Amino acid sequence: MNWQRILILSAPSLFVVMWATGFVVARLSAGHVDPFTFLSLRFPLAGLIFFVIAIVTKATWPSRRLAFHAAIAGALLHGIYLGPIYWAVTHGMPAGVSALIIGLQPLLTAFLASAILKDVITNRHWAALAVGIAGIAMVVSPKLSWGAVGGITPITTAACLFAAVGISLGTVYQKRFATGIHLATAGVWQYFGGTIVVAILALSFENLLFDGSANAWMALAWSVIVLSLGAISLLMMLIKAGEVSRVSSLIYLVPAVAAFMTYLLFDETLTPLQLLGMAVCAAAVFMANWKPTPQT
Repeated sequence: MNWQRILILSAPSLFVVMWATGFVVARLSAGHVDPFTFLSLRFPLAGLIFFVIAIVTKATWPSRRLAFHAAIAGALLHGIYLGPIYWAVTHGMPAGVSALIIGLQPLLTAFLASAILKDVITNRHWAALAVGIAGIAMVVSPKLSWGAVGGITPITTAACLFAAVGISLGTVYQKRFATGIHLATAGVWQYFGGTIVVAILALSFENLLFDGSANAWMALAWSVIVLSLGAISLLMMLIKAGEVSRVSSLIYLVPAVAAFMTYLLFDETLTPLQLLGMAVCAAAVFMANWKPTPQT
């Protein structure tokens, strides 16, 4: 077995681990960089990387209409998704718990696809939604603080749920309006759209804090190089190799991997009820996306 084949076989698992570190970065940067300010730095740098990739690979640039749709998709997929997560983690929401809430994104996407793309919603999807809501309640309830300023509060929980809706809506929007664009050129316009969202929020509500600490620089470097360049490069390779389905089959592990990482690095712990809720959420997503094997 050659090294290229080994890389392709291990790439889906590596991609999931990389994706999970996004929640670790949110926790690492908290207190050192204002959340929207951090993303206002990260997104343009990531967009620049995609621009260089587009030039080197001589990628085809989209029409004005497709570029506009790609920017809207990016505003949803990046700005309205990551912005609330980073804000919630900065205000005390454990990064592992935020990952568990965001883990319901495939389920939310199914319902949004039904409303926008007219995809069929079955009784199985409704049952999965009920199970998913129960799982979220199990994850949040043991440490929910109604009167606290930070931590797991109704506001930080709502922010994470809003982020899940944002990425779900962005996924459906991209499928409906921004398909057929080269990954590199699409990335340029998507990060442009995401930058507009977080820059407006940073200028409106933050002091543009960046303390220059090791945590701040490490989080920024990791998010740009590993998440934006590394993970996307892996995804492009998997698409070329026809292995994207293996990523889809492992993406359900992202919340658990993120929770494990934040436990090791930041001592974020989950109660037995929260661990059970994590399993319930994963079961809900699996239930919604399960496709029975056709009988022969």
